[in-house]
Amino acid sequence: MNDHQRHYLFDCATAGVQGLQPYQPGKPLSELEREYGVRDAVKLASNENPLGPSPRVQEAIQAHVAELARYPDGNGFGLKRALADRHDVDLKQITLGNGSNDVLELIARAFLAPGRGAVFSEHAFAVYPIVTQAIGATPQVAPARDHGHDLQAIRAAIDDTTRVVFIANPNNPTGTWLPGRELEAFLAEVPRDVILVLDEAYVEYVREPDYPDSLPWLDRWPNLVITRTFSKAYGLAGLRVGYALSSPVVADLLNRVRQPFNVNSLALAAAEVALGDAEHIARAVALNDAGMQAWRAACDKLGLAYIPSVGNFLSVDVGRPAGAVYEALLREGVIVRPIGAYGLPNHLRITIGTEAENSRAIAALEKVLA
Repeated sequence: MNDHQRHYLFDCATAGVQGLQPYQPGKPLSELEREYGVRDAVKLASNENPLGPSPRVQEAIQAHVAELARYPDGNGFGLKRALADRHDVDLKQITLGNGSNDVLELIARAFLAPGRGAVFSEHAFAVYPIVTQAIGATPQVAPARDHGHDLQAIRAAIDDTTRVVFIANPNNPTGTWLPGRELEAFLAEVPRDVILVLDEAYVEYVREPDYPDSLPWLDRWPNLVITRTFSKAYGLAGLRVGYALSSPVVADLLNRVRQPFNVNSLALAAAEVALGDAEHIARAVALNDAGMQAWRAACDKLGLAYIPSVGNFLSVDVGRPAGAVYEALLREGVIVRPIGAYGLPNHLRITIGTEAENSRAIAALEKVLA
């Protein structure tokens, strides 16, 4: 294909898609082994639960393998019923997605269009601008405060064209969070014709006493949408299943643009069991708490600043352009995540792993920086 053909095909795309940068996922272990010949590498790049799914979940997956020739339940009734019981909501308030990323895209497709805008914060999750621009809408970026969401700046960015506001609490990749009193006051100021998306992908890890229980707000603000995922604390990232809780009207609109069978049968079965496995979540949270303490102590020892985080990751300022440190860590068999694309060129986002993974990564970082 010559340059003329490439340009011709590129010009066929919409302006919003042309202006996008593809989402860059964390480097998989297999790719590191191919490129560098490294064996027994440690991956701390994608905020995955190092414990993986619980034994109960693995049994549920195995029990459903024989049914893979059948389409899944397109309505996801079993999982919806479990979610409704857990969160004390009606089934009509739930939208299931192929990961919470899928739900974020459904929101964009339902409420955004050319001439409309979506507000989100600087340093916020990369999917927000992707789903906004892909639909032809206008991204409206509010400046951050202390690497986190500045609600006053977000409110100031809302104008007559704004139809969606994305807020991650906790935020990825910074791990910052918003207390309940601030969010509640902000909700009261958001225009009723603006959908406020509260992305709570890491909610299970949060231990802060001022972190809000957002679920009761659904009754007070019909324009609120809460998104959550089974990819993080529940250890089901490879199965891709997430969900949204909202008013029945919003859920109905989201389900109108949802693809049929967007959540596969193994994911539905696994998520339903995972939701009820409180012991596994408790183990995952305890492991994360211990690992976070180890990483903070290591950063203090190395003289490295970091952004205080309540997620299962820590964004560390390595004091120099992080790309070279990232590459050096790859050669040591440790995969982390550079976040220059988020406006943080000197930071590496490091997922909290097992005790052994953390120790190896800390030793590698110490070696590389020396």
